[in-house]
Amino acid sequence: MRRPPENGEAASEGISGWGLWGRQEPRRLGCAGPDRCGQALLQIGINMMALPGGRHLDSIPLPGQRLHLMQVDSVQRWMEDLKLMTECECMCVLQAKPISLEEDAQGDLILAGGPGPGDPLQLLLKRGWVISTELRRIGQKLAQDRWARVHSMSVRLTCHARSMVSEYSAVSRSSSQEMGQIEKLLMEKCSELSAVTERCLQVENEHILKSMKACVSETLSTLGQHFGQLLELALTREVQALVRKIDASDNIYTTESTTGNLFSLTQEGAPLCRIIAKEGGVVALFKVCRQDSFRCLYPQALRTLASICCVEEGVHQLEKVDGVLCLADILTDDSHSEATRAEAAAVVAQVTSPHLPFTQHLSSFLESMEEIVTALVKLCQEASSGEVFLLASAALANITFFDTMACEMLLQLNAIRVLLEACSDKQRVDTPYTRDQIVTILANMSVLEQCASDIIQENGVQLIMGMLSEKPRSGTPAEVAACERVQQKAAVTLARLSRDPDVAREAVRLSCMSRLIELCRSPSERNSSDAVLVACLAALRRLAGVCPEGLQDSDFQQLVQPRLVDSFLLCSNMEESFV
Repeated sequence: MRRPPENGEAASEGISGWGLWGRQEPRRLGCAGPDRCGQALLQIGINMMALPGGRHLDSIPLPGQRLHLMQVDSVQRWMEDLKLMTECECMCVLQAKPISLEEDAQGDLILAGGPGPGDPLQLLLKRGWVISTELRRIGQKLAQDRWARVHSMSVRLTCHARSMVSEYSAVSRSSSQEMGQIEKLLMEKCSELSAVTERCLQVENEHILKSMKACVSETLSTLGQHFGQLLELALTREVQALVRKIDASDNIYTTESTTGNLFSLTQEGAPLCRIIAKEGGVVALFKVCRQDSFRCLYPQALRTLASICCVEEGVHQLEKVDGVLCLADILTDDSHSEATRAEAAAVVAQVTSPHLPFTQHLSSFLESMEEIVTALVKLCQEASSGEVFLLASAALANITFFDTMACEMLLQLNAIRVLLEACSDKQRVDTPYTRDQIVTILANMSVLEQCASDIIQENGVQLIMGMLSEKPRSGTPAEVAACERVQQKAAVTLARLSRDPDVAREAVRLSCMSRLIELCRSPSERNSSDAVLVACLAALRRLAGVCPEGLQDSDFQQLVQPRLVDSFLLCSNMEESFV
């Protein structure tokens, strides 16, 4: 099952930044808990690193980790890279040069040869990662005044830049005048960097070196800008070619292959998603989703759309082509496969994400909301797997944030019964990520007075009590965070529902108060989460107002009677439970 994830190094003063490639935090869906309800979707983007004392370059962002080019077997990926990489020391020995005494020399890897003939995109991504890594390392060595390393790495950077330009020119379809100008500027700055760093090796006066360091920083910054511009232009051209191919193709195999390539690009990060959206990728993919002859490609096209819509440009393009109406048609059409409807739910979850401020202007969504909510509840009820239920429930959870009318619709559709019944089905609800979506829906619905009676009727208080004891299985940060959210939202739901005396008495009967006290007093039970602590204190005070006899004197005096902030400070400073 695809598990959802959770919802730069300094160089020197005066260096403003440059384009770098690296791995970004996974992000696919903007769900009410995890971002992608399914497999973690890796994002690798072009970045401009901002250094101390420098200016930000926003055209292309950058984290500094290893590039993940395609979704292939890790051993296969390693074996392919092994052919292209060689250690600097080996080359030095072959050239009868002394091995560097630098302690970090053994960590330097360079691309010995080009990726070879093939996809220009792979060439750009590989060379882009190598060059951006070299830029980052030069900045680090410059900050440490290690001039010998700065010069040697500048020479190597020039070689990589020249290789990138020549290799891409050899495989690209055509060359534009703008790209030619930027290529020329890039190579001029590379030569200038090599020359000035070589002169720095001959200077011993610290004051002169300090002034020359500022010059190197400025040159490095400008070089990074030219590199970022060149890479963005080249990638835009390749994206344009893919979009044109999808738009013009009537062959199912060609469309499938091209859509797969486009999806792989969306995993490279938000910058490429913006390029795809601007170049008509959303329009082309919805064209696929409106042709019956391409029905088997709907899941792949929708999955790509969900990735693109993590950026504002993607959502705007979706709105322009009536994408919400298309999604509603797919969700309400039972002739579509469950996988297709699940991926449509994933797009809905993305475009209604409460974490994305630009999704609040989807006027077309309100027109189709009732149909979409009804279809999503049905999909939750009939889901054959945990992943399908997760995608559908995540979409519902986000919609309850998107518009308050959704909670009333869910109440009329008996969604509480559907969700609570699913909690006892391990095939559908098997992870804290899924329970996070369920308790989010319950928490938002609990503001309605009619919700309390449905909760009691379906034994929902007992379920909420169980969520207060949510524990991670693997101990991964994402799962621990999901468990914290489940505990927090369960306490919030309990506090809201306890306005009804019947719910409060049922909660006391089920020993909810003792569990809330345990969460307040024992930091380990709540993973030292302040959010969980505040929610539990609020729920405990609400229950104590109805049934004060369920508290011991010490609990009342420390957790209920003082101001909320005083009780919070007392509990947040506890290292051990003293119940």
